[in-house]
Amino acid sequence: MPAPSRPRKRPTIIVGSVDNSSSSSSSDDEEEEEEEVEDTVDDEDEEKGKGRNGSLSGKGVGKKAPAIIISLKKVCKVCKEEGHQAGFQGANYIDCPRKPCFLCKMPGHTTMSCPHRVALEHGVVPALRKNKQTQLDYVFERQLMSQIPKIKPAFVIPDKLDRGVVKLHSRRVTSLEFHPTMNSVLLSGDKKGQIGIWDYSKPNEKTVYGSIHSCIVNNMKFDTRNDIMLYTSSSDGTISYTDLETGIGVLLMDVNPNGWNGPSTWRMLYGMDINLDKGLLLAADNFGYLYLFDTREKVKIGESILIHRKGSKVVGLHCNPTQPDLLLSCGNDHYAHIWDIRRLETQSFLASLAHGRVVNSAYFSPHTGSKILTTSQDNRIRVWDSVFGNLNMPSREIVHSHDFNRHLTPFKAEWDPKDPSESLAVIGRYISENYNGVALHPIDFIDTSTGHLVAELIDPDLTTISPVNKLHPRDDILATGSSRSVFIWRPGGLKVEDKEAERKKEIIFCNTGKKSAKEKFIESDGDDDGDDFPSKGKNKQQKKYGGKSDKSGSSKSKIVKI
Repeated sequence: MPAPSRPRKRPTIIVGSVDNSSSSSSSDDEEEEEEEVEDTVDDEDEEKGKGRNGSLSGKGVGKKAPAIIISLKKVCKVCKEEGHQAGFQGANYIDCPRKPCFLCKMPGHTTMSCPHRVALEHGVVPALRKNKQTQLDYVFERQLMSQIPKIKPAFVIPDKLDRGVVKLHSRRVTSLEFHPTMNSVLLSGDKKGQIGIWDYSKPNEKTVYGSIHSCIVNNMKFDTRNDIMLYTSSSDGTISYTDLETGIGVLLMDVNPNGWNGPSTWRMLYGMDINLDKGLLLAADNFGYLYLFDTREKVKIGESILIHRKGSKVVGLHCNPTQPDLLLSCGNDHYAHIWDIRRLETQSFLASLAHGRVVNSAYFSPHTGSKILTTSQDNRIRVWDSVFGNLNMPSREIVHSHDFNRHLTPFKAEWDPKDPSESLAVIGRYISENYNGVALHPIDFIDTSTGHLVAELIDPDLTTISPVNKLHPRDDILATGSSRSVFIWRPGGLKVEDKEAERKKEIIFCNTGKKSAKEKFIESDGDDDGDDFPSKGKNKQQKKYGGKSDKSGSSKSKIVKI
């Protein structure tokens, strides 16, 4: 009878690091692994004649099963070289030694020692004026300069987190817009195409419409003639005209009439604005083309016009508030262009503003329309003090951290629409700062006339990045879209008799239905959210916009009550 065979020894897996350096600086960084297999023998077990599990071997000699040693080599995500890593370690950003400073893009120092990390002012060079006075200069000085106050008023900063809805959306927030007549109603769009409506004066009254678009909501504009109707543009290539009371949208334009034919031909609509004087809706796509739509007749006007380099994405459009025929566009071809809508043709722009990298946004100033504010991925906020000056170079370049390397909504510096001096702007910050041991990403208020940091908004519970920020056009309120959540900030220095000053911040958790002022709301900044949506709550009633129940019963729009 043959002797029974001994069981095979299982290999031992030992994980070790090549060097003693610290772990990866970012949770989404991937480390390359190299496997090294070595046959090892445990001397102690060999002397005792035992195997790895302590059992006696046949001849008193214990032969070990091979141990698999997995060594983890540190690989930099920036330059792809071994031996070092770059990225976040807590609140500190570690630069790649082979690259210039991540913040100001200049060599010779690191982000931690960058001279622009605290003092934001950089490159303050006055704009060059033309040698001769023209008719435009005369009009500007007589009609526009008189609207700008000689003495700059004090800035009112909404620096206290007042309330918020955590996980209002199932994907990250991509756009925000305040209602034009109802002061406490805020609209938000997300990456999945959903549109949320929240009355923050009644925190529990919130609605999410889930069937208007199929992917990213890039822009939202109200119809000034009917404030319950909303224009939206999306990366699904459509413009929708939606009734906010019912959630039923009318498809105005589809730039992909033949459907999906591959990513190389799929057109996405990014920039969008409305010319109120002409009743004209303007939208631009990811191939550099501009589309015109008559909002009165509900028809498309003419053919699309190439306004940026062919194949480049046009991410922003803005009509001048005092001269609506002037259009400002920006895109990822590193340029912002000024156009005359009355004679739109390819290469017919009035001026071209060059940038170092992709231009995330470009806006005229809200009152006179005489200034221009742009945000570029080269960590620069650029200001032109006069559209009648020399536009070949900006009046100021402000170094600011908004160059991100993750899946985030692009950062955009926006004017404060209530500031008569047209100098205050708000923008979220990408690089985190250490506040009592917690890594937080502040929201910055910047004086664009000097480049100085006016205020930085933080809250110890808000640990996610806040790239989407919108200032209220009438009240001293700031709305913030951070990950899947929406928050409201108010000024902290209110009068004692004001009840709002005594009330603690009110946070509503959509996934649990709980309400708390102390519980932290920690989310992931990425899109890999593991939570299902909508949440499975007991209350299944669907609410209409304005707090009324929806009785339409339409199957065209999916209303998610959270």
